[in-house]
Amino acid sequence: MSWIPPSVQRLLDSALVAELTVVNGRGEPVTHPLIPLWDGEAVYMTSAVLFSKKLEHIKRNPRVAVSITDPMACGGLTTRCSIQGDAVVVEDDLHDAWTEVMPLWRKKEPAIDFFLGKRFALPLFFERSVIRITPRRVTWWEDGDPAAEPQVALAEVSNG
Repeated sequence: MSWIPPSVQRLLDSALVAELTVVNGRGEPVTHPLIPLWDGEAVYMTSAVLFSKKLEHIKRNPRVAVSITDPMACGGLTTRCSIQGDAVVVEDDLHDAWTEVMPLWRKKEPAIDFFLGKRFALPLFFERSVIRITPRRVTWWEDGDPAAEPQVALAEVSNG
């Protein structure tokens, strides 16, 4: 059972866009819009490897944040959230490792099948790394009003 609040899980399940914020080499935040894929424990995102600075930034500093704030990208849900966590870049097999998250991707965005049909015509798009984010802290606004006091949930830390 995940410690992530149910309303935040609904956002993760429905959001077509989330903002991934990483820290660049100068210590500055840089934000990228990506599709969040949620399996109940971790947030997954994929990134083309060609010219991807975000992957370099994550390898250098794995502390990231994922924000979901756009009601249009969430089917009209009003909850807003920010998830802080630790990211790992999975790049064991750039040709096929990303297919492990394909069921989550297909469920969220069935149009991916159109692009899969073009896989050999768009080979650089499908040279992908997977970003796996383990949530550590969630801040959320149930009614979407950031002027209100947010709710906060923290991951339990095991001591063994």
